[in-house]
Amino acid sequence: GIAGTCVGGGATVGTAQLAAMAGLSAWWFTIGSGVGLIIMGLFYAKPLRRTALETIPQFLAQNFGLTCGVFSSIVSSIGILFSAVASCLPAIYIIAAIFGISFLPATILLVLAVAAYAFFGGMKSAGVGGILKMIVIWITMAIAGTMAAHSLFADPAISAALPAGAFNLLHGDMSHILANFSSVVIGMLCTQSYIQAIFSASNPRTASVAAFTAALISLPVGLPCAMVGIYMGAAHPEVTPILSLPTYLLTEQPSLLGGIAMGGIMLSLIGSIAGLSLGIGTMLSRDIFHRARVTLRARKIHKIAEDPESQEIDITEIPTVNHPYHLSELSVTRLIVLLTIALAAFIAMVNEGSQVLFWNYLSMALRSGGIFLPLSFAIFAPGTITNLSATLSMVLSTAAALLAVFLGAAGNPLFFGLAISALCLVPCWLRHR
Repeated sequence: GIAGTCVGGGATVGTAQLAAMAGLSAWWFTIGSGVGLIIMGLFYAKPLRRTALETIPQFLAQNFGLTCGVFSSIVSSIGILFSAVASCLPAIYIIAAIFGISFLPATILLVLAVAAYAFFGGMKSAGVGGILKMIVIWITMAIAGTMAAHSLFADPAISAALPAGAFNLLHGDMSHILANFSSVVIGMLCTQSYIQAIFSASNPRTASVAAFTAALISLPVGLPCAMVGIYMGAAHPEVTPILSLPTYLLTEQPSLLGGIAMGGIMLSLIGSIAGLSLGIGTMLSRDIFHRARVTLRARKIHKIAEDPESQEIDITEIPTVNHPYHLSELSVTRLIVLLTIALAAFIAMVNEGSQVLFWNYLSMALRSGGIFLPLSFAIFAPGTITNLSATLSMVLSTAAALLAVFLGAAGNPLFFGLAISALCLVPCWLRHR
């Protein structure tokens, strides 16, 4: 489930897209994903799994109160939505290119495919699909990346067309590279879709091993994709960068291998969108809808207890959790998942010229700035942060990150958010000590 959600549009098509323009430094995205999962396996997986909860907001609400939990649901959902956009963008391009249709029908086809994938399987579908697509992507991308690298060095004309620093992992603005790398590492620790898989593990040890295994799977995937992107940027500069990987597979590879690889990539994109949308659906359904309904029922029962003679309220009219005439929690989750898929696809459709990894980095920065430090204090220093400090930290740091994005401030929005969050939390922790 973790690997199936993690290796999506950013790790494959997005890495090749950026590599066609910037070279091997595009690999930093999957390197950051792998490092983040290793840290999760070392420090976060076991204590989170021992709680036997279902969502990050539940964990935060348990430590810092209901308000903090509800707000974290909203913040996480916004951040995860942008990750889904990052996988929708290449999927729409590929569907439109393969079938020769415009973006609107391609978007509709994508929404239907992702909805079917999510509704008929849930996290089990993401897990089984993740295993299947990892096998396909690992084998086909290894072959494609090796062939692309051979072509780069064997053809003098292509080698001459390579830009300076194409194979330098540290080429470019180092501060920008490190900021993006940090946002991915921290973002991996704050994403409901990955933590949901951790909560689903049979025991804490399995959760930890799963994180390490997913890291070993996801970290190398970006290298062959980057090699393909570098080759396409030098040999076929006329190809739209976002279509570098699909075009290479369909035109430069044997038909059977290219077709299997494209199937794996489409499965990775669909599985990633479904897994991320399931994370949003689970959070909003469990932490907002279900909690609101239970609270409303409790208030009605309390009112009857205070005034048993009241004719205004009939106890039989108070909806139970599984009342046949009210939406079940599963139905609400499915509705939210469907709306999330449709919204992510719509945002991708109207931003068709944008970079895939831009949405990934933005997503990681937004959801990490407000949640990372409160989550870490709750795990490693429980009881040292007050509810008010945690809630203020989340609200102000998220606002700072959003302002940094919309005002075009120099620097990664993640660091604006983390700085504000630290200003709210560290003094409280020191005072407690």
